[in-house]
Amino acid sequence: MLIRVPKKSEIKEHELTPESVYHSRRDILKKLGIVTATLPFAAQSQANIFDIFGGDDEKKADVLFQRSALTGQPSTYGAGLPLTPENKVLTYNNFYEFGTGKNDPVDNSQSFKVDPWKLEVTGLVNNPISLSYEDLLKRFTLEERLYRMRCVEAWSMNIPWIGFSLGDLIRAADPLGSAKYVAFETLYDPKQMPGQASQFVGGGIDYPYVEGLRLDEAMNDLTLLSVGLYGQTLAPQNGAPVRLVVPWKYGFKSIKSIVKIHLLESQPATTWNLLARHEYGFYANVNPQVDHPRWSQGSERFIGEGSIFSSRRQPTAMFNGYQEEVASLYKGLDLRSNY
Repeated sequence: MLIRVPKKSEIKEHELTPESVYHSRRDILKKLGIVTATLPFAAQSQANIFDIFGGDDEKKADVLFQRSALTGQPSTYGAGLPLTPENKVLTYNNFYEFGTGKNDPVDNSQSFKVDPWKLEVTGLVNNPISLSYEDLLKRFTLEERLYRMRCVEAWSMNIPWIGFSLGDLIRAADPLGSAKYVAFETLYDPKQMPGQASQFVGGGIDYPYVEGLRLDEAMNDLTLLSVGLYGQTLAPQNGAPVRLVVPWKYGFKSIKSIVKIHLLESQPATTWNLLARHEYGFYANVNPQVDHPRWSQGSERFIGEGSIFSSRRQPTAMFNGYQEEVASLYKGLDLRSNY
């Protein structure tokens, strides 16, 4: 298994988008009427927007990939959490389909084409579903939720996601009584994803990437299918056009660029569990009491304002701080052996 050490960040202090800029940007977009709930990458004249926002450094996060403004109903999730600056969320990523370095996804994904897109819900359901991206936005009510995100590598971010509860989609598919698990699959397209075309670039993973949840985990209200962040549609390095967000689990469970959701009776074989079972268990719940074989999980480096590698360390909370909402899912389960 190839695991690359993160490269030193090239992000400069003046390239960051703090919370105040984020909120003022969204206010300006709303006033201008530049809000869309149609196709994610519809042509827009962004030059006028950039004139409003100012210099080149502030607009770098926007020109990386053509994204559209997107709004969701505000929720109470994450109220008061300090935001990770937008440019760090856009440029510090794990997405091995585009390379194993933290900067590889943003460098290698900017020509990624996601229109048209098809998301299928199949398996043990009475009503199999096939949806375009436009269908997702029209059929489900979008919310904006600020969630903690904890990586298994012991760093964390706080991100304002836009999306809808996965449970709403699963209920629409009408699961059979025999359905116990949900498997997710990322797009397989080696022509667009260099990590899928090369074992060296892609970290030795057998693609397509597959992840899974128990059905009750998938139906929990916290589990989000995200179509955007920071008031805009997802950039490809963040999992465009639709990704999973499961905030009480390590980030590798939040599979990106999803094309298939399959309900089944038995626990699915998932990518990291197959590749390194002793390091990455099926459940992957954030648990500071169970260390990774090569490092402690007791604390994390929170990525906020300032340099990424000077960011402050903080204690890691059980279930990433969502214990009240999800601990009951694991009553009677040994979380040391089921890590």
